[in-house]
Amino acid sequence: RFIAKPCAINLGIEDSGPHRAQPNAILEKVFTSITKSPDGKRLEGLSKQLDWDVRKIQRWFRHRRNQDKPTTLTKFCESMWRFTFYLSIFFYGIRFLWTAPWFWDTRQCWYNYPFQPLTSRLYYYYILELAFYWSLMFSQFTDIKRKDFLIMFVHHLATIGLITFSYMNNMVRVGTLVLCLHDASDFLLEAAKLANYAKYQRLCDAFFMLFGVVFIVTRLGIYPFWILNTTLFESWELIGPYPSWWLFNGLLVTLQVLHVIWSYLIIRTASKALVRGKVSKDDRSDVESSSEEEDVTSNSTKGILSTSSNGSNRLNGHVAGGQWTGE
Repeated sequence: RFIAKPCAINLGIEDSGPHRAQPNAILEKVFTSITKSPDGKRLEGLSKQLDWDVRKIQRWFRHRRNQDKPTTLTKFCESMWRFTFYLSIFFYGIRFLWTAPWFWDTRQCWYNYPFQPLTSRLYYYYILELAFYWSLMFSQFTDIKRKDFLIMFVHHLATIGLITFSYMNNMVRVGTLVLCLHDASDFLLEAAKLANYAKYQRLCDAFFMLFGVVFIVTRLGIYPFWILNTTLFESWELIGPYPSWWLFNGLLVTLQVLHVIWSYLIIRTASKALVRGKVSKDDRSDVESSSEEEDVTSNSTKGILSTSSNGSNRLNGHVAGGQWTGE
């Protein structure tokens, strides 16, 4: 409200939503009480009742659905908040771990386990991360439902489970490594979103490319060969397996499966952008095109991050269906 909104206004982002549907009591009643996406039979009935063309009624329902979607200004403010958090917590984690012995030697995560002291900096690092991911979990149910809802739900659930479980079992040393590694790329994604909302396309493309490189290096390189290596093999060697060991590593492997899926989609999106110089519109865009002409306009948008006809593409998460996805 006090920082992000003034920044957005200075960048020329207007607090204006998509085209509003013209008032119509009959259609409004159907929209609010029966269905937001009427089928062909109902459209024919409404067409006869109102003496409207079916296409005009379909357009009205598209406009009406879009009215409830967040504006570009709202999305800019949300992304700026997430960018601020991810960047701050990443630098906090790096600063904290730089002097931690287990950052340089992962075997230190298991020496004297479970009798390892919980320092105040470790505690606050964990609590801040846990609180943030709980907020993402709850907001997912109040936000616009996305095609990647299930995969993001599994991701948040696994993350919260890992943070809570590792804290309860005093596996906080290796837990801090996992947290810091995941925060390394997230702020770059949010920076790309901010550039997209502000219509700085080249900057947006640059941030996305950088995000893709960091994401793949950290999630497919460092994570399995550094994190999974110590949790699966070094811990087995130093403290041996125990009942919760299987659950802990099961959650970590679940995250790795999600990393592989997201990496594939990021690579596919980036390769399309490099080959064609553009990608087709985001299937998960908040704002639906109101006509075939608008679809054509949206599909012809340049750059890695495409926007709908009124520029209010929504990104919340990583990539789905070969396009940018929305959180």
